[in-house]
Amino acid sequence: MTILILEQALNGLQFGLMLFLLAAGLTLVFGIMDMINLAHGSLYMVGAYLVASATAASGSFALGLLAGVVGAAAFGLLLEVVVLRRLYQRDHLSQVLGTFAILLMCNEAVRFVWGSQPIGASAPAALSGPVELLPGFFYPAYRLLIIGAGLAVAVLLWLLVTRTRLGMQVRAGASNREMAQAMGVNVQRLFSAVFGLGAALCAVAGGLMGPLLAVQVGMGESILILAFVVIVIGGIGSIRGALVGALLVGVVDTAGRTLIPLLFEQLMPLDLAASAGPAVASILIYVLMAAVLFWKPQGLFPAHG
Repeated sequence: MTILILEQALNGLQFGLMLFLLAAGLTLVFGIMDMINLAHGSLYMVGAYLVASATAASGSFALGLLAGVVGAAAFGLLLEVVVLRRLYQRDHLSQVLGTFAILLMCNEAVRFVWGSQPIGASAPAALSGPVELLPGFFYPAYRLLIIGAGLAVAVLLWLLVTRTRLGMQVRAGASNREMAQAMGVNVQRLFSAVFGLGAALCAVAGGLMGPLLAVQVGMGESILILAFVVIVIGGIGSIRGALVGALLVGVVDTAGRTLIPLLFEQLMPLDLAASAGPAVASILIYVLMAAVLFWKPQGLFPAHG
């Protein structure tokens, strides 16, 4: 049981860090420009496809990841300049409808370019085996790479936001956009930079998760729902809140899907536990979100106020 708990804790940490990469860009876009972007999950999907294709073409996972991240960032900037700028001053309903249309178009464009079938994405051969972390406890080397990469990106993003002039402007824009504009911050250029950074982070998450999950059309929708749950729990516009919320959601979701069914098997007949366990486990993160909002309606670490 101890090994199972350790394994699920690491799985939750890995999943939470990947959620953080998605939620960081999404929460800043929402915090600075007050814009609901349902197309954010499409950047995750496009990034995963670009990384998988570049890796297959170059034969190097590192080069493929770099090329996919650059390509996704360029695609995100193009999308922001050509389409999304026209939605900034519109109401939230218009933003939801507009970005949902972009999501559908991205799905069809990916289907046209890569086809409807999932494409293969393989981890580096050197990381295909397990690593013994403790006596008798083995953990996949590639998942450790994901954890290390996620922690490294989180630290770099924290340094960017807290130790640079750009980060100061981002925090000011997320806290009070009108005051930041009055103080001379070019919010339009700031938002373009944040959107490009968010697209790059999506590509990092999609590229790293590709070998573990199927790279397929529509893969961004389910992860987008979890990203919104993360920013609601953490607080809109807050990088710290996105990190804490992502880790909470990752650990609760991963551990719940494994431990809740095991617990139910001890408490009720197996046929009932087989259906009730997964159902209860799937709603745990929403129960967590409801509990957080009950005690702190603005989230754990809101940027506003």
